[in-house]
This record gives sequence, C-alpha cells and structure tokens, in this order.
Amino acid sequence: MAHIALFHSILGVRPGELDGARRLTEAGHEVRVVDQYDGEVFDDYEDATAFARTVGYHELIGRALASTLDLPDGFLALGFSNGAVMAQYVALQRPVSGVVLVSTAVELAEIGGKAWPSEVAVQLHHAMDDPWKEPQQMIDFVGQVQQAGADIDVFDYHAGGHLFTDPSKADEYDEAGTELFWERTLAFCAAR
Repeated sequence: MAHIALFHSILGVRPGELDGARRLTEAGHEVRVVDQYDGEVFDDYEDATAFARTVGYHELIGRALASTLDLPDGFLALGFSNGAVMAQYVALQRPVSGVVLVSTAVELAEIGGKAWPSEVAVQLHHAMDDPWKEPQQMIDFVGQVQQAGADIDVFDYHAGGHLFTDPSKADEYDEAGTELFWERTLAFCAAR
C-alpha cells in the first residue's frame, strides 16, 4: 500500500482524476486528490489556462507542495497535464519513491531544478496525437532522469488526445489506452 498525491490537469478535478483515485483506492492505496483550484473545473483549455495564470503558477506550485507536507516520506506523486509538472516539482522538494506523469513533462530548470533524484523512478505516459504535447520538453526531461541514473519508462498511446484517460472528454478519451495506462500505473504503484 502506498500513499499517493494525485494532481489534476489544467482543467481541474474532473471525472478522469476521480476515476483514477477510485482505481487506486480499490487497489489498496491511500489517495489524496489535490484540488489546487478550490473546486473550479473547466471544459475549455483556454479558459482553464487563463484561470491558472490568474492564480499564478508560483502559487499553484506552492499549493502542490503544501498539500503533501503531511504525507510520509516515500509517497508517490501522480499528475495529469499541468498536474504532471506539479508532481515533478514535488519530487524535487520531497522524498518520494516514484512519479507518474501523464501528458506532460518539463525540463527541470523550468521548475527550479538542477538534477533529478537518482532514487525516484518515473513513468511517463502520453498520447502520440496530443496537440498540447511538447516533444522537446519530454525528451529533455527523459535525458535528465537517465543522466541521474533513475529508472524511467516512457509509454506512447496511439489513440486519444491530451486527457486520454478522462471519459468526460469524449473527443480525447481512449478506453483501451486508459485501461492499459491503469494496468501499468497500478503495477508501478504496487512495486513502490
């Protein structure tokens, strides 16, 4: 059983995150869904991005870290989209045993980091046709994790969009990819 901090996408806590929390809880894990938006939820990426900018990314990162301060060392951080960046940041600030990043990863300097912790394993999942994907950012991050000597697995999904695990985003959702994603993620969490 692991403690898991689950960080939502740029759209807020949506059915995809809640479904994930349910799956993880049913597998015996203790899950904290971190709501950095205080209940605000969006359907549109532009509206969500405008809201996040209004709150401020430094404030959001601060909220992400603050939400984990009472979790025991060795917890897992799992993030979707913008939440993946939050999970990366938390992994640089707290002793975590692993991170699962969905649809996004950024080069460490972008979040104030210099080196990835060598003991923190990573799974990176993304849809091949994700229009929001920034391939160079992901490549740079993967290189930094490899340079640190940490374990990393990168999984490509050939269907779906940015939030391919969220059944409420019909234009992006991929049921088969979602099931495969959760199979891989649950195995990763069980091994920590």
